[in-house]
Amino acid sequence: MTRARAQQICCQDTPYYHCISRVVRRAFLCGFDQATQQDFEHRRQWMLDRLVEIDTVFCIDVCAYAIMSNHYHIVLYINKSQVDSLTDLEVIERWRTIYVGPDIIQRFVNGEKMSSAQYDLIAEIVAIWRQRLEDISWFMKSLNESIARRANLEDHCTGHFWEGRFKSQALLDEQALLTCMAYVELNPIRAEMAETPEDSDYTSIKQRIEDDKPVAEIVNTKGAEKSQLNLLLKEFVAEGHQLTDQIPYHYREYLELVDWSGRVIRADKRCAIDGRIPPILTRLGIDVDQWLKTMQPKGVHQFSRAMGCREALREHARKLCIKWIKGINFSGKLFPT
Repeated sequence: MTRARAQQICCQDTPYYHCISRVVRRAFLCGFDQATQQDFEHRRQWMLDRLVEIDTVFCIDVCAYAIMSNHYHIVLYINKSQVDSLTDLEVIERWRTIYVGPDIIQRFVNGEKMSSAQYDLIAEIVAIWRQRLEDISWFMKSLNESIARRANLEDHCTGHFWEGRFKSQALLDEQALLTCMAYVELNPIRAEMAETPEDSDYTSIKQRIEDDKPVAEIVNTKGAEKSQLNLLLKEFVAEGHQLTDQIPYHYREYLELVDWSGRVIRADKRCAIDGRIPPILTRLGIDVDQWLKTMQPKGVHQFSRAMGCREALREHARKLCIKWIKGINFSGKLFPT
């Protein structure tokens, strides 16, 4: 049964969410379309540019992304502490970066004297805007709507560009976050669009690898250098530092895991890879064989509205007042401990 987005996304349950949007008719409207023989590859850059723009507005951090030819994946973190720390003027400044807002807000910013009723109205508007700055639905709307308008203008047409709004999946624990991020990063390798993570254009893993290099070494990135360098991705916890709100793994061990998983996918058989298992899988109690199955096409489709260990899924189902949730049996195999 379809559920309201407000029931699917709840910061109290988890701040991490996996979101997916796909273009209409499964057409390649952001890549080379075999049906029309037209190349829309530049629209992937549009999406990256828009991500850079709204990333500075919303209090939502990008953990991972992969922009493909007919869909994209993005893993987001709701930064509740950041939005709560903003002053009213900072909220106004951020929101008006991409939306105009009513005239009374401009008068308030200009320092005009106002009545108590007008100040109350401004407070109500700012409260609404503050809530939107941590709202994934508004984040996705700001991203998708902008791309749809530009694409329709370019195609001289009207109508839907995206299939519906977007799909979301709550990531309830560390194991789910790791699994989903790696799955997202490996999209170009599964689609045979890239051989290695560092060759995977329009992905966060390539951006992180490039960001590790001196600027002078960054070449041949198909025009994506400026946006990729400017998009502020959520940081991994640094080795030897205490975990606060960073991604709860060390970057190097995550990179090792993604690279290892990518080589398995390319070989299409486990025996082709050396026997050294990335230690992060053992530490988090993730079954290696089930992990590799999950990294295959539609692997995360074993889960539906949420991903996590069995107990986390049961608790999530209880909060939604449902008796069963997809993925609970597979979760016991993937995350057995």
